[in-house]
Amino acid sequence: MTDTKQRVMPERRNKDVQGYRYKFGVLGPSTNTIVQPDFDDLRPHGVTNHYSRIVVDNAKAVSNETFMAGAWEISHNTIDAVKGVLTCSPDYLVMGMSAVTFFGGAEGALKWRQNVEEVSGLKVSTGSEALAAALEAYGGIKKVAFFSPYYPTANAEVANFLSDYGYETVRDKPLQAPSWTAIAEIDDDKMRETFRYLDGDDVDCLIQVGTNVSGIRFCAAAEMYLGKPVIAINTATYWHALRACGVYDHVPGFGRLMAEL
Repeated sequence: MTDTKQRVMPERRNKDVQGYRYKFGVLGPSTNTIVQPDFDDLRPHGVTNHYSRIVVDNAKAVSNETFMAGAWEISHNTIDAVKGVLTCSPDYLVMGMSAVTFFGGAEGALKWRQNVEEVSGLKVSTGSEALAAALEAYGGIKKVAFFSPYYPTANAEVANFLSDYGYETVRDKPLQAPSWTAIAEIDDDKMRETFRYLDGDDVDCLIQVGTNVSGIRFCAAAEMYLGKPVIAINTATYWHALRACGVYDHVPGFGRLMAEL
């Protein structure tokens, strides 16, 4: 059972003119250039996003070891970003980085989220748990394939997390981006090539993880022509935040999650 259905909707703290329904505090690495515009494209009227940057150097992720070290640096600097965004009195927090939220399986993800919630006093949507909730919402999914901009060690963490929720990873592809900012340069052609490698009759669902990859439109298009769920991590995370707050607006153009579920 994923966490979304068990939550009590957060108490509203404000009557903000623009964010009169909810103000989201969004936390993402300072090197991430995709989450902020992606989340703004996904937001319904009356919900506003307020981005707080997790300050991190543009790490050269050239190996398993340096990628993991850089990911943990982002994690360690998250709390400062949380404290910063709290000054605008948000109602709810949304994580715009996902790698470390997969580490340690379901238990590690839970502990990581609970730490942020304890510091902030607010509920939080994370990429890993949002993905699990999205898979449950689609229903009937047992076998998945995914790609990421990560390195093999981090992909193994994603597969382990999915396994904890009962999903078998049939295939995965770590694209091994050479730096944090280079992740945002993964384009539709690369995603098309990668999904062709990943897809097959033995796969129920395709997944894109890595929040600095803009897959919200490509995955929606792929879902239409493949006839199976195709989930972008940014879509899943923002969808999870909306639904956790009781916002059920249907936003077309970004796949079944936003349009139907």
